[in-house]
Amino acid sequence: MRGCQWLLSALLAGCLLAACTTGELATPRTSWGDPLIQGVYTNNTNVPFQRAPELGTREFFTEEEYAAREGRPVAVETTTVATDAHYEMTDYGLDPLQNPMVRNLRTSILTQPADGRMPPLRPEARQRSDAARAAQLARQYDSARDRPLQERCLLWAHEGPPLRPVGYNSHVQLMQSPGHVVLVTEMVHGARVIPLLPSQPDSGGLTRWQGNSWGRWEGDTLVIETTGISEKVFPRGAYIPLGPEGRIIEKISRTGPRTIRYEFLVTDPSLWEVSWGGEFPMELSDGPMIEYACHEGNYGLPNTLRGMREEEQKGSRDGRQQ
Repeated sequence: MRGCQWLLSALLAGCLLAACTTGELATPRTSWGDPLIQGVYTNNTNVPFQRAPELGTREFFTEEEYAAREGRPVAVETTTVATDAHYEMTDYGLDPLQNPMVRNLRTSILTQPADGRMPPLRPEARQRSDAARAAQLARQYDSARDRPLQERCLLWAHEGPPLRPVGYNSHVQLMQSPGHVVLVTEMVHGARVIPLLPSQPDSGGLTRWQGNSWGRWEGDTLVIETTGISEKVFPRGAYIPLGPEGRIIEKISRTGPRTIRYEFLVTDPSLWEVSWGGEFPMELSDGPMIEYACHEGNYGLPNTLRGMREEEQKGSRDGRQQ
C-alpha cells in the first residue's frame, strides 16, 4: 500500500486517518490521537462458547476442518421457552447462516482454562447458587419483578460484561470521544459509557446493573475494568452475583483495516478457584446498526401472571372440593 492514502469514516467523530507512506499500515487514530476502533462490527460466528470435551486442550481447527464446518447449522446457546407458536427463522433473516461469518479457527470462544470449559463453582458457592435458584423458582410468578430481566426486555446476558456473540442481531457499535468510549449492543440496544481514566473512579456508592467500568489505553489496546456488578445480574453458570472481589477485564485492539479482537477475563475467588476468559474477532459491517425493539416479554407478562393466578384459584377450588 506504498504511496496510498487510507481513509476510513469514523461514523460519529469524523476522524481523518494518517496516510500510508512507509509500506506498512500505520495504526489509524482519532483526531485527538487515540487508536481508532469505532465503527459498527459483527461478531457472528459458528464457534461455540465452550469447547467440545472430546477436543481437550486443542485450540484451533485446521484450514480444512474450518472449511468443512462452514455452512453447518450454528450451535447457539439461547434461552428457550416451550410454546405452540412457531416461525421460520429464515423468514426474518434471523438464521446466522444468512449473514457473513467472521473467520475464526478457534475451537471455542473460551481460552481459559486450557480445556475451553467453564470452571466449576466452588462447593460453597454451588450450594448458595442452588439455594438461590430454588428460591427464585418458588416465587417466579409472584410479580413482574420476579420474571427474568431478559424476558422483560431489560438486559440480556450477551450484553456483558463480558460481551458474547449471540445467535442473531449480532452487531456491536463502538463510539469514541475524547475521554470516553461507548459500547452499544444491537440486542437489546444497551449502551455502556466508559470513561477513560488512569485509575478506578469514585462511584459514590452507586452501582449499575452492568457494573462500574473505566478504561485506559495500554499502547494501542483499550483495557476496560469493571467491578460492582449488580446483584440482579448473575455470571455464567450461577444464580448468585459476583462477590466484592469480582472483576472483569476486557481488551479491544485493532488487528486489521476491518477487524478488531475482543478479549475478556472474569475473576472472582468467592465463586471459582481459577479465572475464566476468552476472545473472538469482530469485523466491520457495511451497513448501519438497525434499531432492535424488544417487547414480546412485556406484552405477554400480564397473561403470564394472570395464568398463574388462575392456576392458584383452580388449586384452591380443587382443594375445597376434596
